[in-house]
Amino acid sequence: MTYIAKPKFHHPGLPKNELGYTHRDYEGKISTLCAGCGHDSITAAVIEACFELSIEPHRVAKISGIGCSSKTTDYFLNASHGFNSVHGRMPSVLTGANLANRDLIYLGVSGDGDSASIGLGQFAHAMRRGVNMVYIVENNGVYGLTKGQFSATADRGSKSKRGIANNDSSIDLAAMALQLGATFVARSFSGDKEQLVPLIRAAIEHDGAALIDVISPCVAFNNHAGSTKSFDYVREHNEAVNRLDFITGQAAINVAYKPGEVEVVEQHDGSRLVLKKVAADYDPHDRLGAMSFLAQHAAKGQIVTGLLYVDRDPEDLHHNFNTVAAPLNSLDENDLCPGSAVLEKINASLR
Repeated sequence: MTYIAKPKFHHPGLPKNELGYTHRDYEGKISTLCAGCGHDSITAAVIEACFELSIEPHRVAKISGIGCSSKTTDYFLNASHGFNSVHGRMPSVLTGANLANRDLIYLGVSGDGDSASIGLGQFAHAMRRGVNMVYIVENNGVYGLTKGQFSATADRGSKSKRGIANNDSSIDLAAMALQLGATFVARSFSGDKEQLVPLIRAAIEHDGAALIDVISPCVAFNNHAGSTKSFDYVREHNEAVNRLDFITGQAAINVAYKPGEVEVVEQHDGSRLVLKKVAADYDPHDRLGAMSFLAQHAAKGQIVTGLLYVDRDPEDLHHNFNTVAAPLNSLDENDLCPGSAVLEKINASLR
């Protein structure tokens, strides 16, 4: 149904932002994900953030890989630039586009399978190089398009829908991003719109590599707590939907809890997520403190959500490479080919 576009007409009384756009102007095509999928809630948060920031859709480049998460770029910002790359290669495609044109806002949408498995090296280099992008990981701990196998973020010891235990240690992309030098690191829950929308807004306005790891329940294959990303906590497993040709529709999971509080979220299958929202006095400018904070609460079985770290003075890839400010397609022949004297000067500097 991705070929079915939403009707363009809308009520004339819909709220408008500073540019005169409504929410409908930031929407995309009709979602084909399972009813109640957390990914659709993330899509709604992206739409809300862009609406509130009054972003012109044509200034955004949305790039994705392969998976349920990577399909979601078709469901928002229909008038923006877009590219659906191959499995795990979204960061390198986005890096190339960013180097060619720094004037665009880059949204990289990926999943736990796309980024933590085949694309782990791509993810790592995008973070350490400081590519100016918003890297959104829609994390459910499973491969939803291929019958729910464990992804690399699934908990060690958790059980799949068929009762098979995961014997591999999990990967925490937020902790890895902190270690690799990302200048904006956050984690949220797909159903916490009050927290997620401001995080996306802040990440868009941040100059540097910004990661938002979003825990996003899968209604088809979430009878294990794999989406908790390496935290050891109490799990309760009930029989989940077991037909691949029919998925029972579920209501989206929404939560609302205050900073500093712990919220236990029961998923559709009965398993539980234990979310810990950072308190108001939490210091997000201490990288080592953030890494320690994550480890301490992981030992308690809690998933920390909120802004984990932000650099007050970030540097992006263009700053480090000293690139030109203008997009490459706007440079003329004299700029691109300045002559043999300039080339000789460059070569001499490298001797």
